[in-house]
Amino acid sequence: MDQVAPGASVPTEDTEILKSVCRSCHGGCGVLMHVKDDVLVKVEGDPDSPFSHGRLCPIGNATHEMVYHPDRLKYPMRRKGPRGAGTWERISWDEALDEIAEKLTKIKAEYGAEAVHLGTGTGRHHIRWVSRFAFSFGSPNWSEPGFAQCFHPRVNTTFLTHGDLPVSDFLGDTQAECICYWGHQPLNSGPDGETRFNARDAFQHAQKIIVIDPRETFLAKKADLWLQLRPGSDDALALAMIHVIIEEGLEDTDFVENYTHGYAELAERVKNMTPEWAAEITWVPADKIREAARMFATAKPALMEWGVAIEHTPNCIQTVRAVSIIPSITGNIDVPGGWVFGMHGLGPVPSLIENLSPEQNAKRLGFEHFKMLCGEGAQLPAAHIPSVLKAMRTGDPYWVKAMLIFGNNTLTTYGDSKTVYESLMKLDFIVCADLFMTPTAELADIILPAAFWAEINEVAGLPTISGNVIVANQPAVRTHECRSDEEIFSELARRLDLPVGTETPEEVYEAQMAAGGTGLSFEELKKVGFHEMEMKYRKYETDGFKTPTGKLELYSERLKEMGYDPLPYYEEPPESPISTPELAEEFPLILTTGARNPFFFNSEHRQIKSVRKGAKQPITEIHPDTAAENGIKDGDWMWIENARGKIRQIAKLTTGIDPRVIHTEFGWWFPEDPAPEYGVWKSNANVLTSVKPPFDPQMGTYQLRSLLCRVSKYDGDEAA
Repeated sequence: MDQVAPGASVPTEDTEILKSVCRSCHGGCGVLMHVKDDVLVKVEGDPDSPFSHGRLCPIGNATHEMVYHPDRLKYPMRRKGPRGAGTWERISWDEALDEIAEKLTKIKAEYGAEAVHLGTGTGRHHIRWVSRFAFSFGSPNWSEPGFAQCFHPRVNTTFLTHGDLPVSDFLGDTQAECICYWGHQPLNSGPDGETRFNARDAFQHAQKIIVIDPRETFLAKKADLWLQLRPGSDDALALAMIHVIIEEGLEDTDFVENYTHGYAELAERVKNMTPEWAAEITWVPADKIREAARMFATAKPALMEWGVAIEHTPNCIQTVRAVSIIPSITGNIDVPGGWVFGMHGLGPVPSLIENLSPEQNAKRLGFEHFKMLCGEGAQLPAAHIPSVLKAMRTGDPYWVKAMLIFGNNTLTTYGDSKTVYESLMKLDFIVCADLFMTPTAELADIILPAAFWAEINEVAGLPTISGNVIVANQPAVRTHECRSDEEIFSELARRLDLPVGTETPEEVYEAQMAAGGTGLSFEELKKVGFHEMEMKYRKYETDGFKTPTGKLELYSERLKEMGYDPLPYYEEPPESPISTPELAEEFPLILTTGARNPFFFNSEHRQIKSVRKGAKQPITEIHPDTAAENGIKDGDWMWIENARGKIRQIAKLTTGIDPRVIHTEFGWWFPEDPAPEYGVWKSNANVLTSVKPPFDPQMGTYQLRSLLCRVSKYDGDEAA
């Protein structure tokens, strides 16, 4: 029987306690799973966890409810009747896998492997296996929304700028003196080992807090300085803060002179980007911009906590570049309590991209245009989602005929849900693996019941990419006929007789452990639960930065080489009061969306009763004056409408949002509503978003925030 952490429950004679890691969000919170007679009877926080110290959020506390939920998908099913009719028949795993292999082989023979697209949701345990299977099959086309819209713009940009992904030093002995939360409320989210718990601990220790957000969040209310910017103007604000730091000589001179490249060019670029210039664009007063820049630059150490908001407009890469430069020139890189580079204690999941010939690799949709997403500038190249959807609908530049969807409710989490629906309906073949039936799964030809994190083996390095702590999942139980995504991929590779990708997941995990620096096998790691790497700081003093110049590149030589601007710049979002004033006359309000809800993870968990109690219906934040002008009262259902569609949510009146802005919750569908749609068109914020150009020239990012809309009181007309 495994040892139990001090302070945790002690196993009884007939109960086993297994260490594992909650993955109901990106997660990383340690858990202890109590198993009796092959039944999971209890899940509690692991006091030894370096991330959560025994704490679990509402989602983690619902683990038992998730595992044994009566609506879990229990066995493979085949569609009967027309697509979307909601009629299914049970089949065996052998039937399902044989049919999938047969269909994929036929499509590959007729249209080429590139006609098969692999799609997944926000990165959990199986994300690297989705791309791995695509590449082993011979298709260059796979996608995950975050690769252009969330997190991976930061990954790819910082690899070009810093040579690695910097993460917050939450686990060290030194606490940040100042934390700037930029478009991020980590108390409601848990991104890959930077959990809401260690983020909360850091917040409580920091002496100075800066919050940059259009909404008066919990953190904004507690902040020393809240900059309430106009959605979509983050790039202008960051450039103005850089201007102040340089103009007032607040940079870390030693670090800048010895370890950065392109400081003079950067100074010239921001020379005229004054706080007064930015104030007109961002709505943030010039004196507040100066105060924020001075506060961050003079604190030691200072920590930048950034979120997805900066990655939701088509100037995504240059916005990330600008924000990342602020901690870089102030000497907060790879120092205790600041941004640190990881110890990389786990080998990667082999991508198998080498299985693609150069000619096949170049067929990746978006390859010619978006080099930081699809080509040489990407850490893991992915396809451009709008280009994939276009290929599904039109055959331009070639037909995409099949999509395998693993852990993604595509109709709610891809932008422009109507276009997504039209695209999926054109496909010849759809496979969907998930925990529950969703509006997207209802469009599939074959449905596969996926195993939950408490039912699988997994190894991960957290925070993601940095690998400072190596964690293990292990199965407490296995319900019904559910299988892990990784097992499905391995079995499909064998049935397709592929030359690579046929190993068992456990064989891959052992190879990852052997390539890392823990000295443990995967089986040994499962017994102890996690392994924390010894942290080393200021590694650049001996190793430099992994960039062409060996320095932190304020002026990016790789961006220049790829034909992009090597310095950050400001660009107005394509749909806004400034760029489209005529449209603003019809739709006068600015729509922002995407803030995290502590009770859900994106579109997940809405059928879980214990967490749904905390957020029963979708909420739109609106200023009282704006609500009054439109006949809306607090608690009313209201319409949110733009040129693309119309949804309804419940009004929450608050003075913590500008009268010119509203915020809608995203990811909404209603599992309690009738199949096959489950109310996916009622309150889904992505009905209002667009996947049309212009795109970020480097990353292909489309606009999800700073869109224009209007509101009105809900009239009860369901047909609308």
